[in-house]
Amino acid sequence: MSSEVETSRGETSGVSQRDSSTSLGMTKIALIQMRCGPDPDKNFSRAIEFIREAAQKGAQIVCLPELFRSQYFCQTEDHQNFGLAEEIPGKSTSALGEVARATGTVIIASLFERRSAGVYHNTAAIIDANGKLLGKYRKMHIPDDPLYHEKFYFAPGDLGFQAWPTAQGKIGVCVCWDQWYPEAARLTALHGAEIIFYPTAIGWHPSEKKQSGAAQHSAWETIQRSHAIANGCYVAVPNRVGHEAPAGGDGIEFWGQSFVCGPDGEILAKGSVDREEIVMADVDWSRVNEQRTHWPFLRDRRVDAYGEINRRLID
Repeated sequence: MSSEVETSRGETSGVSQRDSSTSLGMTKIALIQMRCGPDPDKNFSRAIEFIREAAQKGAQIVCLPELFRSQYFCQTEDHQNFGLAEEIPGKSTSALGEVARATGTVIIASLFERRSAGVYHNTAAIIDANGKLLGKYRKMHIPDDPLYHEKFYFAPGDLGFQAWPTAQGKIGVCVCWDQWYPEAARLTALHGAEIIFYPTAIGWHPSEKKQSGAAQHSAWETIQRSHAIANGCYVAVPNRVGHEAPAGGDGIEFWGQSFVCGPDGEILAKGSVDREEIVMADVDWSRVNEQRTHWPFLRDRRVDAYGEINRRLID
């Protein structure tokens, strides 16, 4: 079904569950890099196939890209697209819970949440290996750029930055535009996250690709590797691939290149620009403690001097 990219670093066949950050162990994580077509049911079925395939290859945590059930509908402001939304918990989380339980994998799934009439969120559901919905993260930073009209659809998240203790270890989840904000990564890490997952849907405007494409991608990758270094944690970023123009025009060429980096910012596994893939890497949880004690950025923070961070500008 798919090609596979996998790091050769730290391979292991015996992986045990971790009860705390002091336990030693390895966990194999998988990022699903997929194309998304116009049929939500087909996209959902393919996502489940990818999860099962990843589990067969040893994955214990699987993360899907942002809003994987549909094409990226935020390219236009169209009220009909609200029909794509669903409740959480609901049909999708129930089905994914069954897959999680059957495969023994933790699943992170980005969904369009219908909270109530007129209130919708871009939400990631975190499902544990026993099929239980551990919680959800509502995207905090909502962009409004050409072909990324998310403010039309999504209210800003109101659940804050969080981390969840899963069967494998403590993970945090943010979503796409959140990945540009060091405050989001910092607060997620301070809640105890040792991996931060960023389900993503990002690509090039085709007219800009030749002139700015390389710089745009480099900035995206660099900022997230910086989060890993500054917080001494793993960062894992699944992105979609393919060209989507659901309303005509040039559309967006999604750049793929899903990746996992370690607590020192080193890229451990990375996907291609244009292929569907399962990008896999091994997480050595002991590296988080090692990195945070050898490069003690969390220890040396001047928490007494950061009060102005909650202001929009400082005159």
